[in-house]
Amino acid sequence: MPHYTAPLRDMRFVLFELLKVQDELRALPPYAGLDVETIDAVLEEGAKFASQVIQPLNQVGDREGCTFHGDGVVTAPAGFKDAYAQFVANGWPSVGCDPDFGGQGLPTIVNNRLYEMWNSANQAWLMYAGLSHSAYECLVAFGTPEQKQVYLTKIVSGEWTGTMCLTEPHCGTDLGILKTKAEDNGDGSYALSGTKIFISAGEHDLAENILHLVLARLPGAPAGTKGISLFLVPKFLPDSEGKPGKRNGVKAGSIEHKMGIHGNATCVINLDGATGWLIGEPHKGLAAMFVMMNSARLGVGMQSLGLAEAAHQNAVAYAKDRLQGRAPAGAALPDKPADPIIVHPDVRRMLMTSRAYTEAGRAFTTWTALLIDREHAHPDAAVREDADELMALLTPVVKAFITDNSYETTTLCQQVFGGHGYISEWGMDQFVRDARINMIYEGTNGIQALDLLGRKVLMDGGAKFGRFARLIEGFLKDHAGRADLAEFTGPLAKLLADTARLTAEIGTRAKADPNEVGAASVPYLRIVGHLTYAWMWARMAAVAADRAGEDFYAAKLATARFYYAWLLPETEHQFRAARAGASTLMAIPAGQF
Repeated sequence: MPHYTAPLRDMRFVLFELLKVQDELRALPPYAGLDVETIDAVLEEGAKFASQVIQPLNQVGDREGCTFHGDGVVTAPAGFKDAYAQFVANGWPSVGCDPDFGGQGLPTIVNNRLYEMWNSANQAWLMYAGLSHSAYECLVAFGTPEQKQVYLTKIVSGEWTGTMCLTEPHCGTDLGILKTKAEDNGDGSYALSGTKIFISAGEHDLAENILHLVLARLPGAPAGTKGISLFLVPKFLPDSEGKPGKRNGVKAGSIEHKMGIHGNATCVINLDGATGWLIGEPHKGLAAMFVMMNSARLGVGMQSLGLAEAAHQNAVAYAKDRLQGRAPAGAALPDKPADPIIVHPDVRRMLMTSRAYTEAGRAFTTWTALLIDREHAHPDAAVREDADELMALLTPVVKAFITDNSYETTTLCQQVFGGHGYISEWGMDQFVRDARINMIYEGTNGIQALDLLGRKVLMDGGAKFGRFARLIEGFLKDHAGRADLAEFTGPLAKLLADTARLTAEIGTRAKADPNEVGAASVPYLRIVGHLTYAWMWARMAAVAADRAGEDFYAAKLATARFYYAWLLPETEHQFRAARAGASTLMAIPAGQF
């Protein structure tokens, strides 16, 4: 059976040594009084909940899955409901929420690390609560005062959960062709009819009510995405006291039978004249939904980071324990019949790859969480704008780069186990299967790449990328005199310059052929992802170099060197691919495939 222990030491390194959040938070009025000891205490308790409560249910959920009983009734796997009740009783849903709605008011940077732990422990279980937090963010931004009073406090407390209902049987990413209809009831509410598919946590028995955020069209709405509105559709209509009352006309028609995340109910949701209320303005629902979608995309990155960490921990433990073969340089354990497989260079390659990607992903997602806190709470409007622009640029990188790396990581960690990695009792196959969905939902990684290159980089003439580049340039300038960091700063400077040059080239080619953006987008995202990780590793190396005599920091430096030597060279291939152009991709007519 797999195990998990929260990597609190590395989290503390990133929070307090790399990012110095104790100083950063002092500049943010809502968090100015938050100290290291309080953050530590919250993380310690979150780690206990992860390892003691929900991690033991991870394989249970995978084996049992959810059960559809007919007539819209779905139950979660054994133990899930009790764990959720404990989650609510301990106040965990409210950690990162505004005190005005009953939240504890802790910063995103703390909530972010909790979600990493809980995703490591049980991604399928956490999805019930994770989507609720995304719904919370949408309602905070666009909900009416009445909606906030009736619904938002229930989401914050965890009593009610939320979903995101976008996809329909005939449309996935292309939401402009969705067909769900909303008719005005004449009393401020609307009657919604249609079918949504692939709705995570769409029906379950964990909470007493479920709030569906549904995209639909009003009569006479403009075609395409400009005619989409967003509605709040509760499973049970609140009564006069704000408690679940009459059953609404929204039900699960079935649950999907999936490759992974079996413990989460992925539902077909049927709306049959269901009563709902408009969120935001008519025909502007996509803008409101994007608040939830972007939150979910960041959450998916956290899901994959969590899975990668859990897989890595179990692969390391197995590699230290499994005796097979002898070390190339001679027996490491001459009194044993064989050496542990961790002595073999190729096993080290797999473990170091998972370590390098996971630790860089932790630094990256912690830094982006800090950007969110700056965006929401910094008193200087210029700082808020800078953080907002950086988050717009990097959200698709968090989603796509981390999930791609996580799938590679979980597969490598499964490979460390050899034949045992294919046997379910070890749990490695579940990490691989669960990780696969993260590359698909909340916008496939190909869509994320198009978003990055087409909308976030080229559309504003590279302004957002320029903001990011200046951060890296600032780091390089600050450390220009350090010979001990030249092995990192030299390649980082070259990669930054090469990426800027490539960006300009693609922009020029795209003017002649729009297919050039689609052809270059996936390699381009991989390049930007590696640029981000190379910067993170250079920053971590700068901190670790001063204390390299201690084991933790020596290992950090060694991992940085591995990343630069073994993983960063991928960019050489990706530069060639990005420059290969669209002609070879589009040469064969569709009918000849």
